Amino acid sequence: MDKQRSAALVERRKNVVPNGISLNFDATAAHAKGALLVDMDGNEYIDFVGGIGVNNSGHCPAPVIEAIVEQSNKLIHGCFQVVTYEPYVALAEKLAIMFPHGDATKVMITGSGAESVENAIKIARQATKRRAVLCYTGAFHGRTNLTMALTSKIAYKKGCGPFAPEVYRIQYPNYYRYGDGLSPEQFADREIARLREAMLNVVNEENLAAIIIELVQGEGGFYVAPQRYVEELRKLCDEKGICLIFDEVQTGFGRTSKWGAYQHYGVVPDISTWAKSLGAGMPIGCVIGKAHVMDAAAPGTIGGTYPGNPVACAAALANLKYMEDIDINGKAAHVASIIWRRFTDLQRRCPAIGDVRGLGAMIAFELVEDKNPRKPAADLTSRLVKACYDRGLLILKAGTHANIIRVLSPLVIDDALLNRGLDIIEEEMLRLTA
Repeated sequence: MDKQRSAALVERRKNVVPNGISLNFDATAAHAKGALLVDMDGNEYIDFVGGIGVNNSGHCPAPVIEAIVEQSNKLIHGCFQVVTYEPYVALAEKLAIMFPHGDATKVMITGSGAESVENAIKIARQATKRRAVLCYTGAFHGRTNLTMALTSKIAYKKGCGPFAPEVYRIQYPNYYRYGDGLSPEQFADREIARLREAMLNVVNEENLAAIIIELVQGEGGFYVAPQRYVEELRKLCDEKGICLIFDEVQTGFGRTSKWGAYQHYGVVPDISTWAKSLGAGMPIGCVIGKAHVMDAAAPGTIGGTYPGNPVACAAALANLKYMEDIDINGKAAHVASIIWRRFTDLQRRCPAIGDVRGLGAMIAFELVEDKNPRKPAADLTSRLVKACYDRGLLILKAGTHANIIRVLSPLVIDDALLNRGLDIIEEEMLRLTA
């Protein structure tokens, strides 16, 4: 591939952009459509990253572009604390209908996933009059000071402390790594018992405002919380007066073949946080919660200058309608069936793949040595990502040990392109492990 123009742009980036902003590839993007990215030199890349879970409805969907242009001609910014405008209210109404939390639901629009989580914690603390928050190993909730405290991966936090206080962490119910031969139900019961014990020796339940959990961990490695564990977690939070927060930032808007991962479980949280694929690439997120919980926040304690920007809200409304029109959840189920079949078949032929897991089209495989879940094959994972990139496929690794290959392709990807990308993974995986 000719990459002269791309190389020049990356060099300019290095001269002016701080090194702390990760550079996963030397790829550039000039334009994109659907599930294809085109770089500055005209080279095409199959996109299995999707802006890290942002482009479920594909790159540049036409109805979203039209909504952005139309709204930009009317009002670009007003600040919702100063003036009320239609796109914010209409989007909040739409989200409350899509994601009812109890008898009455209220919605706060934010500018990002981290901002959603930050505000959810502030709301939970005011609602409960408590201060402590419990989170999990493997969690990723953002990179602000508070959300970085909640985030588990040490590499993302190096040199950034001190962090927000009253944040406590327990082990995520990771069945693959810590199942110890138990049935899923036995494992869930054991982990809930450990959570109850943590309230005796980790954090006082009387000071615990919230428990925040990703039902499918994103950066953590696509581990899926067991059904029984989530059901018992809901019961425990009800029993102890704790706010249960589901972080749906990466799982939302079709990624798991439902609008939200919690809909697979039949369990409703007190508060949920969302972002990424809500706006088809526009910076927007939201906090959704039970009305009496959301209203516990005192005036002025939540909000900001830019959250609920009218252009971003208009884009989100158009994107939600577009996803409904094309049946994004049905597309996710179709994509999931292909990926699942291909990955499980590859696992049978490649002993380095210790586990294939996921929910809906949020699917990953974990690379290990000697079929041992506690012996991560991080070097092999890095080499596979590089080999795929060299053949025009963008894909990212994940997990605390960086040994997990995850797929976050746009859900509108056509079968031919999806299978071409999966062919590259399969061929390079077999070559590297031959």
